[in-house]
Amino acid sequence: MGKLVTTPWDPADHLATEEDRAAYLEAALEEGDPALVAAALGDIARAKGMSQVAREAGLGRESLYKALSPSGNPEFATIMKVVSALGLRLHVSTAAAKSTA
Repeated sequence: MGKLVTTPWDPADHLATEEDRAAYLEAALEEGDPALVAAALGDIARAKGMSQVAREAGLGRESLYKALSPSGNPEFATIMKVVSALGLRLHVSTAAAKSTA
């Protein structure tokens, strides 16, 4: 039997549409882990193009990479700028609505 060859899986490769990106961010938000939300935003930004997102958010590309890295701790203002630059919106629903859905 031949040697098994694997390739790294990159979520950014599977976020081609705005609907894909919105669903991915929604799933990350439902987990309630801030680091996961930042990572998901980073994946979505890479899918759209980090330089373009940084420009639209009014941030430097390097600072955006750092903020959305696993060791990053972005300010909420940065999160909001990135969400807007990605063409997404955050919304709120009651916890009861989540459990009945």
